[in-house]
Amino acid sequence: MAKITPVLMSGGAGARLWPLSRRAKPKQFHALVGARTLIQDTALRFTTEAFGPPMVICNLAHADLVREQLAAVGVTPRALILEPEGRNTGAAAVVSAAAAEEAGCDLVLLLSADARVHDPAALRAAIATGAPAAEAGALVIFGITPTAPETGYGYIRAEAGEQAVRKVAAFVEKPDLATARRYVADPAYSWNAGIFLFRADAFLREATRVAPDLTVAARAALAQAARAGDTIALGEAFRATPAVPVDVAVFEKTDKAVVVAAAIGWSDVGTYDALWSEAEKTASGDVLQGSVIAADTANCLAVSDGPTVVLSGVEGLAVIVENGVVLVTRRDAPSAVRAAVEAVRQAGREDLL
Repeated sequence: MAKITPVLMSGGAGARLWPLSRRAKPKQFHALVGARTLIQDTALRFTTEAFGPPMVICNLAHADLVREQLAAVGVTPRALILEPEGRNTGAAAVVSAAAAEEAGCDLVLLLSADARVHDPAALRAAIATGAPAAEAGALVIFGITPTAPETGYGYIRAEAGEQAVRKVAAFVEKPDLATARRYVADPAYSWNAGIFLFRADAFLREATRVAPDLTVAARAALAQAARAGDTIALGEAFRATPAVPVDVAVFEKTDKAVVVAAAIGWSDVGTYDALWSEAEKTASGDVLQGSVIAADTANCLAVSDGPTVVLSGVEGLAVIVENGVVLVTRRDAPSAVRAAVEAVRQAGREDLL
């Protein structure tokens, strides 16, 4: 079997983790849990013989961060594809597949650079299971075995059967709690974590068929790209690509999508509640990072990059001190963080974002 080329999509802003995650340094470049950053952990999952060097697609402003962080863990990317602005994962997928085909790569593993996987070996085993289907022209998506009735994730419903690789019956948007509980109890459903495996030519053929406007614009951006060594700086046509997720643009419209179940301990670490869940806790359930002192507290998350934070007599808070900004909110309220970001924007303080 040909080596698989991982494509790490590093374009997300991680706004639900503001002010830890900001435009200048989104969450994938932070060591949120453990000693390594999320992009470093993601790259290191694919350093076995089955995989070739990764491609990374990221914002132009993050090129140096990507190089520095990957070099620190001994990973040299095959190519660094630079976006002039973020246009969601659909455009990133088409550009990456076209660049991979151009480079003579066969199988492409497309995934975000900012998620956590507790069992990388299980992920690699799932990829090996899906590889023959991908080689035969299927577009493979890995469905994460649900561990809780999450309402913040999209779901995949597989067709009935006991096979390891099954046709996708439907993609389901983020459900309400009662529906999510039903999904968790039904083995046909899995979380959509946005991890895909396909032959570059097969994906591009389907993308051209079901999303022609996206494909034409993305290919034009690659054709216009300025190239220097392993760097591909996409052309201005990229700004005109539809800003749509690859799931919506291609996978929900193709009849070639199949799903492979993957019980890998996956988390997008996309909210302060998720970060608290993933991190090591004190006896009272607190997560304390940096210069933090706590007394009579429970289930709080406190992170400081410098000034000492003292918590007393509180429960369930997230207190974040990062680069001159202090956020105090409920730990389990991602909508409150979104509201805080909007308030900062309305106050004319885009510099803080």
